[in-house]
Amino acid sequence: MSDSHTKEHDYHLVDPSPWPLVASIFAFIGALGSIAWMRTHVDGEGVFGITGPWVFAVGIAGLIATAWLWWRDVIREAHRGDHTPVVQLHLRYGMILFIASEVMFFVAWFWAYFDSALFPSGVHELLNNAGQLVGLTTRNEVYGGQWPPIPVEATATAIPGNFQSTFDPWGLPLVNTLILLLSGCTVTWAHHALLQNDRRGLTIGLALTVLLGMIFTVLQVVEYSHAGFSYAGHSYGSTFFMATGFHGAHVVIGTIFLAVCLFRAMKGHFTPRQHFGFEAAAWYWHFVDVVWLFLFACIYVWGAGAGTAAGH
Repeated sequence: MSDSHTKEHDYHLVDPSPWPLVASIFAFIGALGSIAWMRTHVDGEGVFGITGPWVFAVGIAGLIATAWLWWRDVIREAHRGDHTPVVQLHLRYGMILFIASEVMFFVAWFWAYFDSALFPSGVHELLNNAGQLVGLTTRNEVYGGQWPPIPVEATATAIPGNFQSTFDPWGLPLVNTLILLLSGCTVTWAHHALLQNDRRGLTIGLALTVLLGMIFTVLQVVEYSHAGFSYAGHSYGSTFFMATGFHGAHVVIGTIFLAVCLFRAMKGHFTPRQHFGFEAAAWYWHFVDVVWLFLFACIYVWGAGAGTAAGH
């Protein structure tokens, strides 16, 4: 009878865990809080009497704590030897599918940008603060029939402060491009060091990658502070900030991901034969690099137009 429960396969059946349910609850709280926050901002009314960012903050804090505890359990599974070669293979499949979903996420923002850029004379809906349709106009009246739009001073229908100029792609955007390309080199160096069981090279490579990710984020904040356009009221600003802003959020997430890997590497967690956690972080970081190259080429360089302001 004792042999009837012996595992005769390479798959790991996870122990009962509360974290999927807890994560779902906090995700719902965060979503409810974000809706209440946006409704409060628009019309002064919340949802079910809930106003302000506090519910949203509780949901996000709960998700962060849940992720920490959940991934702690996954790390313990790896140390117990539950991540067999077959399990590691399927973990890689899962990471590949996750990155594929992220690719489609950014396709949506590129689609929005190119829809306005390639058809600057299309029909444009005019909405009031409540999101109700109040009229139609052509994009030609708003953009001046070109992309990037003509500066606000020469557009009678534009809202002051919406658009004045694009960024100079050969300033901070180029510097940030070089920083991300260099960070891709350092994380690859760390990976090869790990495969050679070079713990010092692994630690230095990861530390440099984390540092470069932090520098990129700081420079992007500086860049945003000098923008010649606003987010609200103009599709150039909204498409630009949604695409580059979500990429910036992914850089922050990737930096945290790699910082956790650095902490684990310093504790000796990874081995040349078993290091999926680090491998997933490296894949994610390379994905972030590639997306930025497309952003730089399409939005900063191609989308700069002839009227790029050298001072921005």
